[in-house]
Order: sequence, then structure tokens, then C-alpha cells
Amino acid sequence: MSLLRGRTAIVGVGETPHSLNAGRTTLSMGVEAISKAVADAGLKLKDIDGMTSYGQEAGATADDMALNLGMRLNYSVDIQGGGTSTEALVAHAMGLLAGGYCNAMVIFRSMRGRSGRRPGGQSTGGAPNPISIAPGDGGRHLAVNYAGITNAAQSFAMSAMRYLHDYGLSSRHLGAVAVTHRYHASLNPKAFFQQPITIEDHQNSRWIVKPFHLLDCCLETDVACAMVMVRKEDAFDLRHPPVYVLGGTARVMGPNALWPYSNQVPHYHASNYGRQRAFGMSGVNPADIDVASLYDAFSYTSMVQLEGYGFVGPGEAGPWYEEGRGRIDADMPVNTSGGHLSEGYTNGIQFEVEMARQLRGRADDQCPEWEKGIHTYDRQAGCRQVRKHDVGFCGAWGTEARSSSLVLSRFPTD
Repeated sequence: MSLLRGRTAIVGVGETPHSLNAGRTTLSMGVEAISKAVADAGLKLKDIDGMTSYGQEAGATADDMALNLGMRLNYSVDIQGGGTSTEALVAHAMGLLAGGYCNAMVIFRSMRGRSGRRPGGQSTGGAPNPISIAPGDGGRHLAVNYAGITNAAQSFAMSAMRYLHDYGLSSRHLGAVAVTHRYHASLNPKAFFQQPITIEDHQNSRWIVKPFHLLDCCLETDVACAMVMVRKEDAFDLRHPPVYVLGGTARVMGPNALWPYSNQVPHYHASNYGRQRAFGMSGVNPADIDVASLYDAFSYTSMVQLEGYGFVGPGEAGPWYEEGRGRIDADMPVNTSGGHLSEGYTNGIQFEVEMARQLRGRADDQCPEWEKGIHTYDRQAGCRQVRKHDVGFCGAWGTEARSSSLVLSRFPTD
């Protein structure tokens, strides 16, 4: 097990509403999310002396946030990246906090994912992004553009088609993922889409690129999210019960991270290479996980992570979802906020925000006293708190060949 197991904790979370056009800057949204997270922790802005962020487009930096919030930091860094970034920055924070480089750290993501630079490559004016060849990328961007691949749906569709073929699965299995996550969103007052859907709704939604229907694809939203981390000994007397970081992985790579389609099995996700490290470091195994989040840029991405991290065997994720085993009162609830498919899109950080609320027993729902941790578990009345919430797992997606993960718990040690 890791020397850092249980030595740090998430103590505050906050976000802005998901919207199609926030009508404001990433700086403004980030200031709001950070302020909410710090207040949620029961801290003051002056107590925060470390800050990190990530992004794939121009946006406000940690230094921008500190200046506008009146903060003086002892540590700050901004990294480039998307879906695998949050867990990697949590790993940074674990070491920095334990080593004394700072005392309280904010991790945030602020993005105009709909009104600004969209995931498909279009800017606000509708013009596509120029082709960019990064040094040492093996010409990947040039190759995919020549092949007509200009967005994530087209890119991941190739390995998704191979996945369905290899295991004899169908589009209806993808639909089971979308239906499950939408059901959870129907209980979430913050979710952008709250109307439940059926498999037939999924099958009747328009094709984007086979095997993906519209309801297989994530939302595009303007949003900011933030969370606060401190050392274990500083977490006991704050506003909410702490959620301890047990371990995880940070941007584990497969054999060929630049061009996964040349791998023998293109859908063999990098989680297969990271799961022993994640669970070995944290001192738990897949059977110990009570609730999980699995990055759902597309319905397919949650399925291969469910298999890659060892929760089910190869090819078993589709039937597992189809049997309802990922629902809130079933074996292991998955994406209890609705995830990227139905709550909104944040490049992943919303999953840690949701997991923190679930593990501390304070999922924000329709229960009158949810802020006290009192829940009815009546789904008809809008309760969305999971019943068992000792240990949670967050799995992140970058491509088929990149992954990150995080294991969180209500308890710092056994």
C-alpha cells in the first residue's frame, strides 16, 4: 500500500450550473466554483495556499484565480489535458500536501465547452480548429484529419465497433448505459437532462457515427467545478465529514498512446495496465467498491473501463448494465449524478465532486435534511443518496490508451 494512503482528504466541493451559454468568462465561473468549494469546506479563501487546474483551451489560470480572489499562493500550476487530468492533479496534491509545500489546495476546471471551444473542434463562430502537429506526436493529428476524423465520436467509434464485434454485443447494450445514467440524472436537481429515457428512445435517437446514437454521446456545457484538499490532521473539524484519498493512478499509458488503433486490440483500455497499481496502492479490491464513476464521454467508454478495472470480465459490461446492476440500489451504482451523458460535461472533475458528496452521505437531493446527512432512500421522492457509501472509485478516460483513477473512502485506514 502507498505511504500516502489516507493522509489527505477532499473536504469541500463546488460548481456552477451547467448551461449552453453561461454568458460569462471562465474566470468568472472559476471564481464562483472555487468560492463555493472553499465555503463548503468551512474554510476562508485566505486558508488556501495551493491551486492547480487543467484545460485543453485558453482559460483562466490558477494565478488568475488567486489574483481575483485576493489569495497569495505557496504553490500553483496549470497543466494541459482533458479527461485523465483530475486524478493526476489529485496525485500531485497528495504529495505536495503531505510534503508541506502547501496546507490547503484547490483543484479546479473552468470551461466554456458549448459557447466557446467545443469538443468537436468548432469555435464560437463555427470555424474548425486548425490542424496542429505537436512535436513528437508521430503525425497523429495529421493522420486522423486526412482520414476524415475530426471529432471524438468518429475517433472512438472505430474501437467501439471492434469492441461490439469482438464480444457479440449490440447498440442496445450501449443504450443500457445511457438509460442507467439518465435515470440517475432524473434524481439530480443539477443535471441538465432530467427526463428519463428508455432503450427505445435511445434506439430512435439519430445516428452520429456508428455505433453511436445521439444518446450515446456526452453533453457540451459551460461549467466550472472545484474541490479543496487538505492533510488528514487538518480535516477533522471542518464543515463536512472528510473523504480520504486512498490511492489511484495518474495517466497510465497503454503500449501506444499516440495511435491506439495500431494495437492488436484497439479497445483494450489502459485501465488494464493500471488496475493493479490503483487497487494495490489503495489497499482495496473491486469487490470493496460501493459506488463508482466511469468517464462517459460516450456510453462505450464506461463499458471498457468497467472491464478494464476488473469489475466484470471482458465483454460482460453490456449485459451487466442491461441487467440493471449499475443502478442506484443495485450491485454498484455507476455515475450517480448522470455523468457526462446527462448531467453535463466537465472533462471529469464533476465525478470527484459527486463522489465526495456521496461518500460523506450528503448527496444534494430532494430530501428535506440532506445537508445533515439524513436521507429517505425513497427514489420516487427524489432521494439519490446511495445506501452503502464507504468506498468509491473514479475511473477516467483520455483515449483507449490513457487512463487515470482514484479510490476514495470515508475512512483513512482499515
